[in-house]
Amino acid sequence: MDMSEHNLRTLFAQLGLNNNEQAMAQFIQQHKLAPGMAIQDAPFWNSAQAGFLRESLKQDAEWCEIIDELNALLH
Repeated sequence: MDMSEHNLRTLFAQLGLNNNEQAMAQFIQQHKLAPGMAIQDAPFWNSAQAGFLRESLKQDAEWCEIIDELNALLH
């Protein structure tokens, strides 16, 4: 069982992205989702990132809540 804290910082790290405050804010500002687009279908993810998001949401994993938060920020 994964006992690590799940927040935006750890999600960015899990996705292989820079997870300092400035980098996260810049990523969110530069990457927006079209209305109705699912976060895992965004064109800016590589296949591993999209797969992680897709599987986490499909399995209702512990990451779901923070993925939903990122989804809201990207819309």
